[in-house]
Amino acid sequence: MNSAQKEIIEEIRQSGKCPVHVAVIMDGNGRWAAKRGLPRTKGHQAGVKAVRQVVEVAGEVGVRYLTMYTFSVENWNRPKAEVASLMALLSRTTREELDDLMKNNVRLIATGRIHELPLARRKVLQSAIKKTARNTGLTLNLALNYGGRTEIIDAVRAIAAGVKKGDIAPKNIDEELLSAYLYTSDLPDPDLLIRTSGEMRLSNFLIWQTSYTEIYITDTLWPDFGKVDFLAALQDYIKRERRFGRVNSK
Repeated sequence: MNSAQKEIIEEIRQSGKCPVHVAVIMDGNGRWAAKRGLPRTKGHQAGVKAVRQVVEVAGEVGVRYLTMYTFSVENWNRPKAEVASLMALLSRTTREELDDLMKNNVRLIATGRIHELPLARRKVLQSAIKKTARNTGLTLNLALNYGGRTEIIDAVRAIAAGVKKGDIAPKNIDEELLSAYLYTSDLPDPDLLIRTSGEMRLSNFLIWQTSYTEIYITDTLWPDFGKVDFLAALQDYIKRERRFGRVNSK
């Protein structure tokens, strides 16, 4: 890391406004590959480098939680060969990055319908989650087989079951209760959402949790996104005033 990046990290730390939880929609792998006349799978492979850089700098700057939109429930509709390649890439990357996760004190978790992933891929993921469980630094949350609407449906079903059993009174259902039944119940809501490739949509990602999240859009395609880009997003974030619907009293 060069001196300029170190200065930016110190600036963010000193501001006292470093986001606790950053969520990332990693978009643009396919377009990155298409621009180079490569198959889409090459774009996904190139995106691993960006993940590595973002995880590293997030830990250094003081972000506590980093959620990365890795595979959505809609992604199953892609060509079978691409889905198989993504699943294989997930397992291979998890194995290859495990030593660095341990060295950098990163705790790995996953959010979504993990039980629906292929068994072999699930075992690799669960092994890494178990091995990093005691790490106390950055928590890296992979949103896998994840969909915001699916998450809410699963939460409502669980609450309905609780009502049916008499464990939950309908009058006690509020935002706090619903949040407690979401996949992310143990995580704070994201302070900042970063989306690459210039698209202006949430794509069914953390749609409940991002109600008051600051959004940062960059035209940079995900494989080209690195430490400098991530720090630029954080610099932009610390300049914003978050009012959560209130009026500034000044």
